[in-house]
Amino acid sequence: MNEHVTGRCLCGEVTFTVATDFQQFYLCHCQQCRQITGAPYAANLLTKPDSITWLSGESLLRRYDYPGRSFSKVFCSQCGSGLPFITQSGKTLIVPAGSLNEQPKMQPSNNIFWEEHLDWVETSHEAKKCQHYPE
Repeated sequence: MNEHVTGRCLCGEVTFTVATDFQQFYLCHCQQCRQITGAPYAANLLTKPDSITWLSGESLLRRYDYPGRSFSKVFCSQCGSGLPFITQSGKTLIVPAGSLNEQPKMQPSNNIFWEEHLDWVETSHEAKKCQHYPE
C-alpha cells in the first residue's frame, strides 16, 4: 500500500492527499516557471495522474494553460497558491513541492532548463542563514 502525504493552499481552503511514489523531483529554471512562481526556480515532483485525491476546495481550482506551449498552472482562486495539476498530455501529475505539508522523502534529481538559470542562484547558498528577518 502506498504512503500518502497531504498538501494545501496558503488559505487552507484547498486540501489534497497524494501518494508518495514520486517518479522524479526536478528544480526547473525555465523563464515560465520563474515567472509563474515568482521564485528563481520551481521545485516540482512528478507522479502518476491518479495519485491525487482532492479533500476540499476542488471548486476553487483554476487552471491557466500558456498559449502555444504545453505549460500549465493550477492555483487556488482565493489565495493564488500553486497546486498540483495534470499536464496537458494527461500523462503526468506535477506536484509543487512547496504545496505539501511535509518534506518529500527524496532529493531533487535534476536542475532542468539550467541554461535559463539566474546567475545568482549558484552563489545564493553561500549567503548568511537567518532564522527570521535579519535586524
